[in-house]
Amino acid sequence: MEKKAKSLIRYSKVTEKEKRELVLLKASKCKWHKCSFCDYHLDSCEDIDENFSINKKQLDKVTGEFRILDVANSGSFFELDFMTVNYIKEICTKVGITTLICESHWMYKDKIKGLKEDFRALGVDLKIKIGVETFDYLFRESYLIKGILESDPCAISNYFDRVCLLFGLPRQTTESMLLDLETALKYFEHVYVNIMTPNTTRVAPSPSVIKQFKDKIYPLFADKKNVEILLNNTDFGIG
Repeated sequence: MEKKAKSLIRYSKVTEKEKRELVLLKASKCKWHKCSFCDYHLDSCEDIDENFSINKKQLDKVTGEFRILDVANSGSFFELDFMTVNYIKEICTKVGITTLICESHWMYKDKIKGLKEDFRALGVDLKIKIGVETFDYLFRESYLIKGILESDPCAISNYFDRVCLLFGLPRQTTESMLLDLETALKYFEHVYVNIMTPNTTRVAPSPSVIKQFKDKIYPLFADKKNVEILLNNTDFGIG
């Protein structure tokens, strides 16, 4: 079933591990939107004024309670309209945000340095994450169609601070998931693990792989401060 914007929860707080406020903003359609497993691009709109109206309402809820703001949207931060980006800067200054977290696709890697400098001038440390999903290059690019034309995790970490992994997919194993997590922790400061949930794409979760994760991997990483695991894609309270 297609997600409707009015049904989405767009503001939340995380009060465990990295305490922060979260907003789910709306942007134009993800410029990549070829990932075989993802339908988040359905939450998009080409009307800039409409998007800003939705986004401002959520950003006005930000209090700065934790000094950390996590901004999500259906694609990359760079696809948010300029009014929304400017308002994020205003809010950060107004409520004393010192760390801003956002996500970007690999295609925007050369814009990251400039964006970090913009926020650094405001006294905000910008942390950018990338949805790698797996470091198995062949699986990632032939099956997941991620569009990350780099196989070296170290090279990816030269641009990105944090990384998202996706588990619960057909062909994944306990060994492959462990290797992905170990690689992520070696090169990135913070790791988000998402478990595949049913959606409108042709890619379906594998119950047996999910069981392997819950039985053998989850107990090893559940208490690590820099590993956040979402068994459901709404576990952060947005979506």
